[in-house]
Amino acid sequence: MRLRFEVKNHSLEQYRFTARLTVAIGLVAFCFVFLLGRFLYLQVLKYDYFQTLAENNRVSLVPIVPNRGLILDRNGVTLAHNFFVYTLEITPSKTDNVEDTIDKISQFIEVSAEDRKRFKKLRAQGHSFESVPIRTHLTETEAAKFSVNRYQFPGVEIRSRLFRHYPLGNLGVHMIGYIGRINEADVKALETSEDISNYKGSDHIGKGGIEQYYERQLHGTTGFQQVEIDADGQAVRVLSSTPPVPGDNLVLSIDSKMQEIAETAFGNHRGALVAINPKNGEVLSYVSMPTFDPNLFVDGIDADTWKTLNESLDRPLINRPIRGIYPPGSTFKPFVAMAGLQEGKRSPPFSIGDPGFYTLAGSSHQYRDWKPGGHGQVDIQKAITVSCDTFFYGLALELGIDKLTGFVSHFGFGKKTGVDLTGEIGGLLPTPDWKWRRWKQRWFPGETVIVGIGQGYTLVTPMQLAQATAALANNGVAMRPHLVSAIQKHNGAETHMMPINKLDEVALDPSNIELVRAGMVAVTQPGGTAASVGAGSSYAIAAKTGTAQVVGIKQGAKYNAGGMDERHRDHALFIAYAPAEDPKIALAVIVENGGHGGSAAGPIARKVMDYYLLGKVPNAPSGEGSKTPEAPIVEDGPHD
Repeated sequence: MRLRFEVKNHSLEQYRFTARLTVAIGLVAFCFVFLLGRFLYLQVLKYDYFQTLAENNRVSLVPIVPNRGLILDRNGVTLAHNFFVYTLEITPSKTDNVEDTIDKISQFIEVSAEDRKRFKKLRAQGHSFESVPIRTHLTETEAAKFSVNRYQFPGVEIRSRLFRHYPLGNLGVHMIGYIGRINEADVKALETSEDISNYKGSDHIGKGGIEQYYERQLHGTTGFQQVEIDADGQAVRVLSSTPPVPGDNLVLSIDSKMQEIAETAFGNHRGALVAINPKNGEVLSYVSMPTFDPNLFVDGIDADTWKTLNESLDRPLINRPIRGIYPPGSTFKPFVAMAGLQEGKRSPPFSIGDPGFYTLAGSSHQYRDWKPGGHGQVDIQKAITVSCDTFFYGLALELGIDKLTGFVSHFGFGKKTGVDLTGEIGGLLPTPDWKWRRWKQRWFPGETVIVGIGQGYTLVTPMQLAQATAALANNGVAMRPHLVSAIQKHNGAETHMMPINKLDEVALDPSNIELVRAGMVAVTQPGGTAASVGAGSSYAIAAKTGTAQVVGIKQGAKYNAGGMDERHRDHALFIAYAPAEDPKIALAVIVENGGHGGSAAGPIARKVMDYYLLGKVPNAPSGEGSKTPEAPIVEDGPHD
């Protein structure tokens, strides 16, 4: 047997060992330097950032929703306020299984599918340690029944929350508006206006009327609590608290009793009424008929009710005074008359012989007067009183469309009034430029003719018509209409009156003012188109009636309201101001499909003026409007 001996190379092994040791030491050194660098980065350079994250994990801000401001009428009557209701609320972090808990709750208190849907939506928007309502508006019986079984439901409590309430129900709903749950469109609008942080914890926002326009003033400022929470999301203690600032109260220029009288006077008719103080622009009454109950929207309207309101042929959701557009009809004539006087086209003693029609030069087409056979010899005052179409056909053509529209625009036609409500539209005051832009068609003289009697393309809103009447009553000075007269701070120590703003002014000759006024006063006297409205009045009423066609009738055909569908009948219009010599109220009334201004719209206006000027309250409501038999009714009829 042969033995083999190996001789070790100690120098090589020493070299290899040293190399491995060097690499290991280098690797350890590199890791140490990396860890040290990372430590410096996290603990020094990024200290503020990670300290904030840690603090946010430990401390959470819980919003405290402010009390919404009240809405009052001019006499202090509450139109919108807040009240406490019982709500059943679940704190998800304190409940093992939320769905099982809701199922058990439903054994004692009814929980609808809509309640569950709302709960899931609100839960997704909040924190696990914040309570979320599963049922609102608990009755005392329901609250008592759950309280007895409260021990079975950890994390479920009965709490009280503030809810909006409109004590007068339907009254003035289009003016007051309502609040509803915040939707995606509201969130986007709040983000755009940078108000979103002030709505943390808020579920509702103004959706129309005053509630929407003055949302910032009514909402107030949200308060916050700094709450320390543990790793499980449980609230441990309150670190600090910033109380909320309640919203401001709004005082309207509206008298709720007068509002009730006006709405009751409409009965079952559709339409609108706006009454204004011509001297300062205060809106005294604001009616849109039919109405609806705003309380339906506060906690979320049910699908069936929403469908009924939204699909109704009467369109109760439409805010008619600022969104409804109508031809002004003969109520436009006093403004055309003033234009003719100011431009020197119809200075007294100018008059025409009215044959009952007007023929445009070079045309065989006859523009008929509402009265067959005409009105005889007619000057400008009589033309207003008897509503002579023939007189205004010729006057409009002589003025020309540009001069006519340019003058009447000073009274607010064709533009928004600027009333403190959202969604107002500007109506339409047609011009050749407008027609060319709209249809690429030239303007024809016959179109100017019918503008003279408030027909054709001309469209107004009831608010515009009331504003124009107020400017006429105020000798050509148009004041900006407004519903809110004062803002009261939440502490009651401060009250800020809303500014009075002048919109426009047109210089009017006093003698021309008197001529137009005299013609309008005669409208409500025997022989005028609204004699019944002025009968027995202790104050002089300057007025003008009007009708506006809904569907056309053939040339030569006679208008027969009884032979057509009710919704196809003419609209009835009426404008007035009183007392005529020193106007304190100016108004416009439109009764949809009412037929004639003097008999349908005029009596509504009379009741409103009687209350405002005399304090007179009607004895009983009347859907058709009361008629005074002492004087005959002479109506201006439908136009082509």
